[in-house]
Amino acid sequence: MKPIVYITRKLPEEAIKGLENSYEVRMWQEEEKPVPREVLMEEAKKASALWTMLSDQIDRELIEAATDLKIIANLAVGYNNIDLDAARERGIAVTNTPEVLTETTADLAFGLLLATARRLIEAEKTVRSGEWQSWTPMGMTGQDVYGATLGIIGMGRIGEGVCRRAGGFDMKVMYHNRTRRSLEDVEYAELDELLSKSDFVMILTPLTEETKGMIGKRELDLMKDTACLINVARGGIVDEDALYDALKERKIWAAGLDVFEQEPLPLDNKLLELDNLTMLPHIGSAGIRTRHQMMGLNAEAIAACLAGQSIKNRVC
Repeated sequence: MKPIVYITRKLPEEAIKGLENSYEVRMWQEEEKPVPREVLMEEAKKASALWTMLSDQIDRELIEAATDLKIIANLAVGYNNIDLDAARERGIAVTNTPEVLTETTADLAFGLLLATARRLIEAEKTVRSGEWQSWTPMGMTGQDVYGATLGIIGMGRIGEGVCRRAGGFDMKVMYHNRTRRSLEDVEYAELDELLSKSDFVMILTPLTEETKGMIGKRELDLMKDTACLINVARGGIVDEDALYDALKERKIWAAGLDVFEQEPLPLDNKLLELDNLTMLPHIGSAGIRTRHQMMGLNAEAIAACLAGQSIKNRVC
């Protein structure tokens, strides 16, 4: 029998074409809805390879049940949804999709910054609703971006991409990172200094035990009351209760989020009440070309692993 590759979300046919000749490819046939846990558990027990999405929780229970599993290929650069310790113990390779999504995600990050600063989504709604009646001197005014100070938390490839875009807006860029980088025209700052001096604070760090909840009430209180917080990393990095209070009480001017603690965001979430919060449905890497490149990296990793060859983009 051919080794089984199980894919946890419906992907385009061209993404899996190269695997179908050598392997039995099984795929959850929903694009919008994630595979149910019980289905994933059953499929994992038979699979040699799992092709997973960042919304799939690949925990110890699942990994220990998947006795034939050799590789987990995650369609994301992040992999906090996978229990790496359990995978290592079983000798299971875990791969991700770095580099190819850098520029697309940096585009989205800077676009979200602009949309938040200039209230673009809020303003667009006034046109559609008929609320816009006349040009007014202070109507829909926002924060200026050109020449402002941008503080980046987490200076990796995407952070460097955002710096290139910020250069076109003559922004002063500061960064805070676990390790200092040698970067031209970018200033290192301790976290508290970055928060207090930045007009825009952008979160680009991975979600780890150290970064979970790193932006809470204390950190938000350090920010200017004219500042905007932008998060395109992972939702768990920001304490959403503290952020809600800071936005509600206008302790910070606005926020833009592409990620949330719970995704999709429940319709009863109190963040939806806020008029100074711009929200997107986790679309950081959602460029057509980029997503196909990400899928290509996953497919190559699966094929290499099952053929006993060297695996690129291996996390563990």
